[in-house]
Amino acid sequence: MKTKNVQLIKTSVFSIILSTFMLISCQNDGIYIDENGFQLDEASAIEQTEIDNVSEGINAIIEDVYYNEENQTAAKGIDVKNKFIPNCATITKVITKDNKKITIDFGDGCETKNGNIVSGIINMEYNYNISELSVSIDYAFDNFYFNGKKVEGTINKIRIRFNENGNPEATINKNIKIIWEDETFVTVNGERVREWIKGVGSSVWGDNVFLITGKWSITKKDGTNRTAIIIEPLRREMSCRFIVSGKTKIESGGKSILLDYGNGECDDLAIATINGKEIEIHLSKIKR
Repeated sequence: MKTKNVQLIKTSVFSIILSTFMLISCQNDGIYIDENGFQLDEASAIEQTEIDNVSEGINAIIEDVYYNEENQTAAKGIDVKNKFIPNCATITKVITKDNKKITIDFGDGCETKNGNIVSGIINMEYNYNISELSVSIDYAFDNFYFNGKKVEGTINKIRIRFNENGNPEATINKNIKIIWEDETFVTVNGERVREWIKGVGSSVWGDNVFLITGKWSITKKDGTNRTAIIIEPLRREMSCRFIVSGKTKIESGGKSILLDYGNGECDDLAIATINGKEIEIHLSKIKR
């Protein structure tokens, strides 16, 4: 019996040492593992860039449709090449006394002006009054895909005509699920504030620039979760397919990753800092 107990103790001690070694090794390799066994690593950073890309891609579409709808007089004089929504999208409207329901149908596949591939339908509805300083818009998705990822759920957007800087601004509350081709998914719940800082009123989509702030929670298919908070406003220039600058902090289990989108250049590079180690992420190489 004594021999068996000694052997059991040795085995337990070895297991603890091995686990500790693996934890230290993973942290040195740029991987955090929290007390629940959840990894916060390069894959988490890549996943966050995809979430940001989907979110901003959808925001660009719905903002453009709303703006053109509520500025139809100006929009009539815009050359087709200067509109962000591609010609392959079909837009239909049902208008009552003070309500609009708009369907944006991208069919089986449609490419936006900055190179994203979308398909399916976005439904939007709002009460309209051109004299109002704010409007609440609801969005829902019908078999909608963005760069091969399916998007489900709803978004509410409260858009004001002028913020304290004199710019249009939208507070976006989302409850969406993003589903990858291998059926893994995340649910995203939280808020983004999107300020339109350049190109307002020019009627040319390519000169539009937005600054984004916000915080949201992310839950994975296995039930693990993390939070993401923008600590330096993300800058989205519509002429570029990628976010050009800004920083997001991803947190879980007391650990964090810093995701840096760069210094303002239109490139596909983001830097993830994990446990002091910098890892380059090339956004164009992520499978779309």
